Amino acid sequence: MAWKERPLGPSTRSAWRRRLYIIIFESDTRAGRLFDIVLILAIALSVLVVMLDSVHAFQVRHANRLRMAEWFFTLLFTVEYLLRLLCVDRPARYARSFFGIIDLLAVLPTYFAVFLPQASLAVVIRVLRILRVFRILKLGAYLGEADILMRSLVASRKKIEVFLFTVLLLVIIFGSLMYLIEGEENGFTSIPRSIYWAIVTLTTVGYGDIAPRTPLGQALASVIMICGYGIIAVPTGIVSAEMALASGRKKVYRRCSHCGDRFHDEMAVYCKSCGRPLPGD
Repeated sequence: MAWKERPLGPSTRSAWRRRLYIIIFESDTRAGRLFDIVLILAIALSVLVVMLDSVHAFQVRHANRLRMAEWFFTLLFTVEYLLRLLCVDRPARYARSFFGIIDLLAVLPTYFAVFLPQASLAVVIRVLRILRVFRILKLGAYLGEADILMRSLVASRKKIEVFLFTVLLLVIIFGSLMYLIEGEENGFTSIPRSIYWAIVTLTTVGYGDIAPRTPLGQALASVIMICGYGIIAVPTGIVSAEMALASGRKKVYRRCSHCGDRFHDEMAVYCKSCGRPLPGD
């Protein structure tokens, strides 16, 4: 998930760019940690501003303050994005990476909103404002433990796919049976609508907008509810088992100076991605 930057030698990167790269992309220096803390606070506050802007009473009373705060954070993230492009060796690669796209989404909506007429494109303006919430994804770069979770999800992908396919078959079967048992007069007007009811029931959500009325339909619904409790535990167990294995293979933050890979086994001597020696403690 994390973007990897391969630094070039002193001849191709000036000293101030190397220093800037260490501050922005590294976190094992005092300046780097301070930069990360300030940026995390800015992201959290900017998302709070977006949320408050959606509250009509608050927006009416503090419209100017919210607008000023929004432009402050937009300019701050714009400068940050440009500095990231400036200090890396391959700006185009970073711009196409996951976090590069997120950084761009964090600033574009505010600029687009300036050039779009609000009278005729109010819906578009609203969408652009909501897109600013994607700034919260910038926090993903600072969650080291997310690496274990991502590896666990990837490792259990096949098992979860089989599980979801089985659940899909069950809801189609249960929904079709309920359509035959209850019929249109009891609200089960079609098989897709009956499948929707089966999904809501199997997941124990239970909206209550559709309910069986016949004794046979209620008996089938009881079976589906009981199955739902067992089914919910399956994906949790699959991912938990993989997380236990991943935690056993403990990863620590040791950034490779050649390829930029950030996490390696605790006792690793060489980088798992490029094979180069890892820096010492």
